[in-house]
Amino acid sequence: MSDWRADVLVLPRIGAMGWLRVALRGGALGLFTYSGLLLLLLLRLIERPLFGQTRPWTPFITQTVCKLAFLILGLPLVVHGKPMQGKGAVVANHASWLDIFALNAVQRGYFVAKSEVERWAAIGWLARATGTVFVARKGTEAKRQQAIFEERLRAGHKLMFFPEGTSTDAIRVLPFKSTLFGAFYTHGLDHILSIQPVSVIYHAPTGQDARFYGWWGEMDFAPHLVQVLAARRQGRVQVMFHPEVAVDAFASRKDLAAHCEAVIRASHAQTLGVAAEGSD
Repeated sequence: MSDWRADVLVLPRIGAMGWLRVALRGGALGLFTYSGLLLLLLLRLIERPLFGQTRPWTPFITQTVCKLAFLILGLPLVVHGKPMQGKGAVVANHASWLDIFALNAVQRGYFVAKSEVERWAAIGWLARATGTVFVARKGTEAKRQQAIFEERLRAGHKLMFFPEGTSTDAIRVLPFKSTLFGAFYTHGLDHILSIQPVSVIYHAPTGQDARFYGWWGEMDFAPHLVQVLAARRQGRVQVMFHPEVAVDAFASRKDLAAHCEAVIRASHAQTLGVAAEGSD
């Protein structure tokens, strides 16, 4: 079997009108994103002394900016189901940088990201400002990260993470890694938390490669962003909220991870009519 990560996505040539759309949409997206960031940082100066870790106001700014992003792109965002209301976390498949906008647009939560993201230009700054939880891959960091997770969960934060550990080409779901699920089985958290599986499914513009919105392997961010901005006709994005499950309904983190993977994989395969491959 060929390595899908090595496959090259041949993107269409951008014409004059395409570059005009890049300029208009890109300018508007940058303006609203960084204006929202400035407002968030200013409001955080008041919010943090009053509420500490709890953020009753600023997540609304993040959500509004992400909703506007889809309006600017002309990319329809279709939602099925409802976000859970209780304490816990959201797990989703990971296909594109657009996932961040999609999941933030339809609910208010805080992402869990690998520590490398914190050092990325521009993106790392945005991630820190919006309350992202950064996790290191070093085993020596496990206890410290466990404490951070627990603190955020007990503060009522809804954490959102991608158990696949990497983004895909938007037409497959990879096996879920169970490591982060272990955070929900400590100090009695399993008796008070729920997990909600969420599917993020992309439909390419008519006539384009089914992987059009996928961002994977060694693909650079900027060229992919430009292609999405330049699209004359967009496809659509579906966000499907599946029923949440109590953590203590599963004997172990591996069982819980397997359940979430099965639910997301089935909805992905049914919606796109593909096998939603689970091979690495």
